[in-house]
Amino acid sequence: MRLISFEHAGRASWGRVEGPEVVDLGAAHGAPADLKAAIALGADMTGEAPRIARADVRLLPIIPNPSKILCVGHNYESHRVETGRDKTQFPSIFTRFADTLIGAEDPIIRPAVSTDLDFEAELAVVIGKGGRNIPEDKAMDHIAGLSCFNDASVRDWQWHTRQFIPGKNFPGTAPFGPELVTLEEISDMDQVRVESRLNGEVMQSATLDHMLFSIPVIIAYVSTFTPLSPGDVIATGTPGGVGAKRTPPVWMKAGDKIEVSVSGVGTLTSLIRDEA
Repeated sequence: MRLISFEHAGRASWGRVEGPEVVDLGAAHGAPADLKAAIALGADMTGEAPRIARADVRLLPIIPNPSKILCVGHNYESHRVETGRDKTQFPSIFTRFADTLIGAEDPIIRPAVSTDLDFEAELAVVIGKGGRNIPEDKAMDHIAGLSCFNDASVRDWQWHTRQFIPGKNFPGTAPFGPELVTLEEISDMDQVRVESRLNGEVMQSATLDHMLFSIPVIIAYVSTFTPLSPGDVIATGTPGGVGAKRTPPVWMKAGDKIEVSVSGVGTLTSLIRDEA
């Protein structure tokens, strides 16, 4: 199943994608207000509702209002090596704020204070069933679905200190979508490929079996120090090939097109625009 959050005729809603149409589940009588609420309530997402042409909706971030966005740093060996980071026993976790999220058709905003805007293709996990101290062997049962995420990073601000948060939280720097894909759509998680393309050129590409910490390990670790809730988002890390570690560095600029593809999940395409 493929789900989206969207805006149509000035109204925010959510629904199921079926070919060129969206089944507007948010318009059904008594429906939850948004996709996060629908996930939390275990709402029926297979039923009928008014249909809208997919081309007539504006995509919102898959979960526009997550309580938590947790990001994993240096989680592919190729990225760990290119950054010179030591191997660690535990995942490196940092946070994003919900107001950095944008929809799949919105531009990434390059802030006026920097030209060092980088791309990071990632697989995002959306939590479906909350919990604390979730065991690894039960972790996949807590997933509502998968999506594409671009953890676009303002590198000079990221590197002001050893803390990542400033460079990861500029407005308009976290495209999230276009769809939330449920796990039955994925046949082999280990072979899911995460890739970025800048103006058509492949910059990053790796399969999930190159992760240093697997999705179940991440969920188990994170849920030990913070309770997870339905709609929480975990961005699971980016492969090697980021612009900052190229010679010379490759920074995104106004007019560029960056695509993040996750096999079996979709492609997230964003244009770059300078801050007004």
